[in-house]
Amino acid sequence: MKAPALEIDVRLPLGRFDLAMSWTTSETSLALFGPSGSGKTTLLETIAGLRSGARGIVRVAGRAWLDVSLGVALPPERRGVGYVPQEALLFPHLDVTGNVLAGRRRAAGKEGALDPRRVLAVLELEELERRRVEGLSGGEKRRVALARALCSAPDLLLLDEPLAALDAPLRDRILGYLLRVREEFRIPTIHVSHDVTECKLLAREVAVVEEGRIVRAGPAEAVFLEREAFRAALAAGFENILDGRVLGIEEGAARVEIERGTEILVPGHGLAAGDPVRIGLRAEDLILAVEPPKGLSAQNVVRGVVREVREDDEPVLVVVAVRAAAPLAATITRQALHLLAPAPGREVFLVWKAHACRVWGGRAR
Repeated sequence: MKAPALEIDVRLPLGRFDLAMSWTTSETSLALFGPSGSGKTTLLETIAGLRSGARGIVRVAGRAWLDVSLGVALPPERRGVGYVPQEALLFPHLDVTGNVLAGRRRAAGKEGALDPRRVLAVLELEELERRRVEGLSGGEKRRVALARALCSAPDLLLLDEPLAALDAPLRDRILGYLLRVREEFRIPTIHVSHDVTECKLLAREVAVVEEGRIVRAGPAEAVFLEREAFRAALAAGFENILDGRVLGIEEGAARVEIERGTEILVPGHGLAAGDPVRIGLRAEDLILAVEPPKGLSAQNVVRGVVREVREDDEPVLVVVAVRAAAPLAATITRQALHLLAPAPGREVFLVWKAHACRVWGGRAR
């Protein structure tokens, strides 16, 4: 039987609470979600071997990094970790290339080490190779720190809030780079965030952390549709995430297939036919119809079946299953609930405009 990708069962005394987290999973794209101060960064530091006093077990792909019962406690440099903390912590006396090659030196003799040229291309750092790091923007510094970690040939990549303190346009841009990294290099990763969209975009499995405990874990879509998590996510602007592939570009819009026979239109800037894309769509931007709509300026109309209605939520939540695609969450008013009477099993239509979509491309050119 194949060993789990990650096995954690650790205890660590802290000031406000004791960290006590257990998580075993076979997924390799993971996220830790929760408010600031809940213990997410502490867990990353424990996995990386940067916290003394930790007890328990940390195993990655079957290899013990920490097992107190067996007397195993590998130092950080032997754990095969690529750690990108919130502060980039670049070497100020080196240029971009020097920082990236510092990571490459850690990979000496390891199989599967990435070509620094490829990493620089994926992260669009080639034009910055000779730049001193003190002159870089915040987003550029984070990309360099990520490149350095990738070039160290890590067995596990740890990203601690890589988008914190960035403005919205830059966050979207860096999210695109992180998606490219996931698709291009497929390195097991734990991504720490308190942003729902980041977790859903970048992770297949999410663990929700509260006061040093993992209170629930599972597939990202399922976790964030749970009642309490959804309410918190809705307050921050809950986004559905769709996967698709660009079929073509027409008058500035991209025609995207989200499943066989189901196509939608999204903004087409920077996309080309064949590109894999991920699409963010807010729950409040979805219009629910119980009959096939006609004569609309909104060109995206997708047929589905109601899976769940939460009438006691405000606004009311309607979860719609769209064939093989991920279920979509739409919010409606109580008045619309009485007018439309959606119920589990009823066929409905979801309608939205192309420009309501946020789009991230998954391919570097």
